[in-house]
Amino acid sequence: MAIAITAIVYGAVALIVKMDDVGLKLTQVGRLEATRAFGRGLVKAMPMILLIISTVGTAAMLWVGGSIMVHGVKDLGFPQVYDTIHHWAELGASGMATAQGFVEWAVTAALDGVIGLGWGLVLIPIVAAGINPLVKLVTSRS
Repeated sequence: MAIAITAIVYGAVALIVKMDDVGLKLTQVGRLEATRAFGRGLVKAMPMILLIISTVGTAAMLWVGGSIMVHGVKDLGFPQVYDTIHHWAELGASGMATAQGFVEWAVTAALDGVIGLGWGLVLIPIVAAGINPLVKLVTSRS
């Protein structure tokens, strides 16, 4: 099953990467005007599609990274952040007549994302000023 999911994900990425090439080819070899118009539409749509994918992907990585940090700190014996987020999520959901599960999830995801963003902002200068120069130094000596 994991191999099938991996193949589907990599296949989807390959299609996205090549979509503008497919569109360009359709504009060049399409026998019908509708085919050529569809190709032009693909070429014109790709910048917006890639912007949406990059925005959603960035948000997802912040969310997942924050969630990993929250759960990791909890598992290391410091449950305060996890417990606080869980409490706020339950508090937000308790005032809802419907969709309580969604609200609890949304509050948790948003707060995990904020934590992921915070850690990212802390780590970016550390990597840029500390780790990257060390890597360059080590690789330039090889």
